[in-house]
Amino acid sequence: MRPLNLINVIKVILFLFALPATIFAQDEKFSYGRPAYWRPYDKTGINVFETTKENTIPYDGMKIRLGAGFTQQFQNLKHENDGAANYEGANRLYPLAPGFMTAMANLNIDVQLAEGIRLNVTTYLSSRHHNEAWVKGGYIQFDKLPFKGKIWDDIMKVTTIKVGHMEVNYGDAHFRRSDGGQTMYNPFMESYIMDGYATEIGGEVYVQKNGLFGMVGVTNGMIKGNVDSAIKSPVDDNVKRKPSLILKGGIDKKIGDALRVRLSGSLYHNSNSAASGLTLYGGDRAGSNYQNVMENAPASNATLPASTAIAFSGRLNPGFSKKVDAYMINGFLKVHGLELFGTYENAQGRSKAEKGVRLMQQYAGDVVYRFCHEENLFVGVRYNYVTGRLSGFANDINIDRWAAAGGWFITKNVLLKGEYVIQKYNAFPVGDYRSSGKFNGYVIEAVVGF
Repeated sequence: MRPLNLINVIKVILFLFALPATIFAQDEKFSYGRPAYWRPYDKTGINVFETTKENTIPYDGMKIRLGAGFTQQFQNLKHENDGAANYEGANRLYPLAPGFMTAMANLNIDVQLAEGIRLNVTTYLSSRHHNEAWVKGGYIQFDKLPFKGKIWDDIMKVTTIKVGHMEVNYGDAHFRRSDGGQTMYNPFMESYIMDGYATEIGGEVYVQKNGLFGMVGVTNGMIKGNVDSAIKSPVDDNVKRKPSLILKGGIDKKIGDALRVRLSGSLYHNSNSAASGLTLYGGDRAGSNYQNVMENAPASNATLPASTAIAFSGRLNPGFSKKVDAYMINGFLKVHGLELFGTYENAQGRSKAEKGVRLMQQYAGDVVYRFCHEENLFVGVRYNYVTGRLSGFANDINIDRWAAAGGWFITKNVLLKGEYVIQKYNAFPVGDYRSSGKFNGYVIEAVVGF
């Protein structure tokens, strides 16, 4: 979506604070407050996946809520690659030193427009990829419809409808990832190596009952709206735009007070993107939480690239911009304070410059233990492994990451967490700057979410 400059953002915030005073004079039912069918941005939003049909907040008029996520990081990572090319020549790595990263911030606006109808708009005020304010997206969620009749009430008792330019619900891992300044949900620093995340224009319909859930979604398959004519490539003259189809289903059950079990499967399909391209693994507009690590830099006498230009450090984008078929299977188990979260992902696709389809696979597992009063302390370990074929490569490559983390919720809105990470790049061609690559070290984050 289009960037906003800081002056315009300030104007919007001032307008939103001034708006209630104007409306109060006309309608006493307008107020600030928590919306219904909503995921909180603080500690209570952890391990919330799709919003449920349960609601304890009665509707008593239109409500607006302003929230935010702030993250300040200190990074001490070091990296290396194969041979003397580490410090000079084409395979030189970006020079690193310990230090603070630029703080990231999100602005969250949630409005209860009517009973069971909620609006969300999220803006990145400052992030790794965009230092200027940039709208992530917005959507309307219907948990009730403003139609009279028992049939509509019965349908909406189990149905949720989301429409807008929004984060698509592919897999469960995106509910636990870091997103700009909103890093409260992630017990670790970073998202997965292959980050299945995108914001697209479309709609999703959910059905939930007795712990079972299903979802079907259709989007434009692109990170933004596009009405331009597509251009043929030398190997692909198909210029038709195809929508993306997203399917998801599973079970999420609590068994007594101590046990919760969730199993889900998701599918993302797009047979042909002819404009700006698919961004399922490159749709993040905020950037990575590992800054400038394992990034190629020009020779020592050349100007280093800006951090915004290399904003996705530590991740791997397979480049499936023309066609992609991906599925993800996730399992989640919580027993008292012990959490297990696992992922298997299989993705096949190609770019517009390729004829053949390539395969990428990803495995990940988290073990997190939350303890002390109200589970305010936690420790955890994550393993993440990606393997497959990149464009132009003769053989498969693989990347693996070990991360150990711990954190302390000082309040439900304030979190201090740290992580030690080791990531290795294996089977890359000798001429590639990632050949025998490795980075390791620690990152510390101070997080506020409300």
